Amino acid sequence: MKHKPQNPKPADVQDRLGSTAVISYPTNSLPPADMAMYQKARENMTLVDEILIPPKEAKTFCVAAGHFFRIVSVEGPQVGDLNLWHKDDLSERFYSGKTRALYGTHVSTSDRLWSNFPYLRPIATITYDTLDWYGWDEDGGSVHDVIGTRCDPYTHMALNNQNYHYCCHSNLCRAMAAYEDKSIDEIERLVHDVLNVFMCTGFTKDTHQYFMKASPVRPGDFIEFFAEVGLLGALSACPGGDCSSTHSSDSAACFPLKVEIYKPQAGTLVDWSSPKVNAYSGQHGCS
Repeated sequence: MKHKPQNPKPADVQDRLGSTAVISYPTNSLPPADMAMYQKARENMTLVDEILIPPKEAKTFCVAAGHFFRIVSVEGPQVGDLNLWHKDDLSERFYSGKTRALYGTHVSTSDRLWSNFPYLRPIATITYDTLDWYGWDEDGGSVHDVIGTRCDPYTHMALNNQNYHYCCHSNLCRAMAAYEDKSIDEIERLVHDVLNVFMCTGFTKDTHQYFMKASPVRPGDFIEFFAEVGLLGALSACPGGDCSSTHSSDSAACFPLKVEIYKPQAGTLVDWSSPKVNAYSGQHGCS
């Protein structure tokens, strides 16, 4: 329950409430994604690898720069939590907060996933989304959000006073620890806020709290990305299944997800190169 205001409205309340909303980060000055180039490159592309992520588990995968990858629903409605890093430098990783500030609470075709400071560049571009028809529902919900963090055992303990070991945070930590051959304690700091693939979410209209509802994803649906840099990914098949009622629970019906990696059609990316890291000089205004 949200607290009730302790103070009365001021006499100039209408002046204070009457401001015009302004987009914080207009994106029209950014180079647009070359969707025609991506479309040409994805015609007749070749499947080069497949990774099946079992329910309530996570696995890692690598994607070469200039290749495509898809996250695919294969058996039943299932959401996934996605982490991405530069495969040659794990200090560069997906920055969900800045991606959200640039494109909004949910992402789809032609939106780009940006990396953290000091790199701040697109590391992946969404090139196809079979759920783009969903748009916004009457509750303000949509799919593929960058507002949720990831289900984690710490919040589960705080809310329920229970240990639960298959939260997406835990799954991602185990997958990365296995890939890096390091302990969970060494690797946990690398796991970051996610793209909630296929998850249907929004904010309630009254209290503006984060909500989830049953994902519209069905077997055969997929979201596809172009790797702007070489990527190491980790994907968790969320223990909430379609997140229609709960997450971090053994009660939800869960299904596997699949990652497919594709090599583009030869000769279609001759003018493409990885985006350069951010040009800011790093002086922070100091002489």
